[in-house]
Amino acid sequence: MTTATIAATTTPTAVPFRFFDVRVVRTRSLGPSIARITFGGGCLKDFVSGGRDQRFKLFLPHPGQTTPVVPVEDGEGWFAAWRAMDPAVRGIMRSYTVRARRHDPDEIDVDFALHHDGGPAARWAARAEPGDRVTLLGPVVEDNGGVDFRPPPGTDWVLITGDETALPAVAGILEWLPAGLPAKVWLEVQHAEDVQELRTRANAEISWLVRDAVAPGTRRSAPLVEAVRATGLLSGTPYAWLAGEAGTVRELRRHLVSERGFDRKAVTFTGYWRLGACEEQLVEEAVSGARPAAED
Repeated sequence: MTTATIAATTTPTAVPFRFFDVRVVRTRSLGPSIARITFGGGCLKDFVSGGRDQRFKLFLPHPGQTTPVVPVEDGEGWFAAWRAMDPAVRGIMRSYTVRARRHDPDEIDVDFALHHDGGPAARWAARAEPGDRVTLLGPVVEDNGGVDFRPPPGTDWVLITGDETALPAVAGILEWLPAGLPAKVWLEVQHAEDVQELRTRANAEISWLVRDAVAPGTRRSAPLVEAVRATGLLSGTPYAWLAGEAGTVRELRRHLVSERGFDRKAVTFTGYWRLGACEEQLVEEAVSGARPAAED
């Protein structure tokens, strides 16, 4: 029997957002594969997070630039304006999750997965120093389109999976879940030293899966898919949130819907990255309107 209830959530019809010019305040290693970077700036007083898996756009400067070049306007036309800019000049755009939001002073923590593919965001994060300038495109209202974890009313328990790229979002979701709500969580990381202590009031069973020498995404059936396949699920109405490597996410979704009987509408899934594709390729696919990485 469910010991907690999830309040009804809405799907916003608009995404109120604006650009924020910020600086690196400090950096901290959370493990061999994860770096936490704290951003600060007076403008962040207007940055509002909806918690959970709240995402925003991060714009990085190119080598030789001191600050990223972004559109002047940050309204609905920002993307078209950014896309029309010279790719060699416009800010390098990536999506990230708000790990923590604080006031007095206004700061935002962002956790970066330090992949071995040498992507520009991972390279920047590995070298980041206090004073480095970046630009965020973030929300100014709490209920915004940058939050995907929205379990419907009547959810009895939740199932969550992710790799280290999804770890900040999972941490935010666990902190948001109501006290006593049953949750089964699987998290895959590269090294045992990447395992973190996660806070939650939910009745969460958290399983950590360590790849060690196995490269991420190269064995999609193991460990995440195999772990979910091998487990007994809880009774009642479930809601699933899946994120990480696109192929793994897609396989997990098919398993839950086809073999476990999950309602398709009760499964939120996102491919944060894709095996065999570099960051720039994925961004170009998004810019050109290609099919999302984790879409069936």
